[in-house]
Amino acid sequence: MEERVPLIEFKDADICHRELVVLKNVNLTINKGEFYYLIGKTGTGKSSLLRTLYSDIPLGGGSATVGEFNLNKIRKREIHLLRRKIGIVFQDFQLLTDRTVEANLEFVLKATNWKNKNEIKARISEVLNHVGMKNKGYKMPHELSGGEQQRVAIARALLNNPELILADEPTGNLDYETSLQIMEILHNIKNEGTTILMATHNQNILKDYPGRIMNFSDSVVSIEA
Repeated sequence: MEERVPLIEFKDADICHRELVVLKNVNLTINKGEFYYLIGKTGTGKSSLLRTLYSDIPLGGGSATVGEFNLNKIRKREIHLLRRKIGIVFQDFQLLTDRTVEANLEFVLKATNWKNKNEIKARISEVLNHVGMKNKGYKMPHELSGGEQQRVAIARALLNNPELILADEPTGNLDYETSLQIMEILHNIKNEGTTILMATHNQNILKDYPGRIMNFSDSVVSIEA
């Protein structure tokens, strides 16, 4: 039987948004290599939970850990170390529009202290190939379709070999067929051992690409058996 190794743990945690408690007494254990869908109406705390995981908003109470990082005690100067272990994929891609795909990825690597030009070039080539975009590095974001931009966003999330990928409605702006292509990529990444948490309103995707379900409702988050 495969050993289950915890990556994320919440104990009696409160998740807040602008001083409002949106989730109360959260108790979760998420293991390495698992795929979770975050399901619930807008405003039920899905994005707030994701933002808490990468220390964009502070924990409101209780305790939480991501790997070796204690979110109660993390210092500002340590947050960048936490974020290097996390890849983030947004609904609206958030690519830099004034530079090419390769330059977008190079910007992230240099910002995370990659120095060697050959290593930077090789890593960019590797992640673009991983998402089926190896011949599109010279393109500007506006020259790409929505699905291609999201592939680049996933490539960006993979740059530093993260243990965890947080995807906030990554298929929200895409048609169904393109959404399935993005899901195929994400599930392949999961199968390589990366933990993925994905917020979505698209219930149809769950039928094609099963995963564990985290339900958000009335300030409570619960895991479906």
